[in-house]
Amino acid sequence: MLTIYGIKNCDTVKKARKWLDEAAIDYRFHDYRVDGIDAELLNEFAASLGWDALLNTRGTTWRKLDDAAKADMGEAKAITLMVDNDALVKRPVWQKDGEYRLGFSAKDADEIKAWASND
Repeated sequence: MLTIYGIKNCDTVKKARKWLDEAAIDYRFHDYRVDGIDAELLNEFAASLGWDALLNTRGTTWRKLDDAAKADMGEAKAITLMVDNDALVKRPVWQKDGEYRLGFSAKDADEIKAWASND
């Protein structure tokens, strides 16, 4: 089954979930703020997607970090920051049968539908 990870109030996650519902694609939603997020899960994501792709450096949470927190960024430091600040994880993360994808936009909808429906 398809699992989508994110935060329910995130606009991109809302769009992705609405699209999934309208396309009648079964999925499970994992809300970081309700279901949690830990280093083990983030390491899985990072192994497939890359920690640098996963780290959200465009949001207000990143901008509020002090320069020391942003300095000398590497995978271990990024994972720790994302565990402590779930808004630092780009959203949504999609998982199906051990494969991962990141983000959502209308231009990706057909590709995601084919991937999500492939059983």
